[in-house]
Amino acid sequence: MDRLPADPTVLHPIPDRPRVVLLKPLLTSPLIEAGEYSYYDDPDDPTAFESRNVLYHYGPERLVIGKFCALGTGVRFIMNGANHRMDGPSTFPFPIMGGSWAEHFDLLTDLPTRGDTVVGHDVWFGHSTTVMPGVRIGHGAVVASGAVVVDDVPDYGIVGGNPARLIRTRHSDEDIARLLSIAWWDWPPAHLTEHIRTVMAGTVDDLEKAVPRP
Repeated sequence: MDRLPADPTVLHPIPDRPRVVLLKPLLTSPLIEAGEYSYYDDPDDPTAFESRNVLYHYGPERLVIGKFCALGTGVRFIMNGANHRMDGPSTFPFPIMGGSWAEHFDLLTDLPTRGDTVVGHDVWFGHSTTVMPGVRIGHGAVVASGAVVVDDVPDYGIVGGNPARLIRTRHSDEDIARLLSIAWWDWPPAHLTEHIRTVMAGTVDDLEKAVPRP
């Protein structure tokens, strides 16, 4: 039996499913980062993730996605470049239209920003979810299909709706603290391979017993 872990450098990890791509070997922008094994599934063009799924990425803010995240078709990350002025009579961005209007480009500088968008490890995004700028999504979270995430999501929280609200957490506070301490996503690949069944279907007690020892 093959005991080697899956290869995190292969663009299409499932040979007969080109709709699935691993993000880490796909990404080229220095402002977008994804950890090993995080994947995106799209029947149309998953390789266009940077342009079709990360929108209005004009500024310096970063999108950081952890390891082992599952992104369903149509997940969108709205970046801070989508922001418009709201302190005057109109929100229309006249200077970007060019001509003499471009002389007023200073009106579009120093717009409020919420900073980087950060996704933890082992996060599952349902179909057509939207993440707004500067949101932080905790480890082990689940974002329901169609949700619009406007606020931070706690570790192991399940959120849904528009705007997304916390439905419940996947584990008790005590077990969440244990899971964060265990941090199975940082285990050596060979050790993780030996304990896949525990990671997927075991208890927190089982997982704690499987923690690699120094």
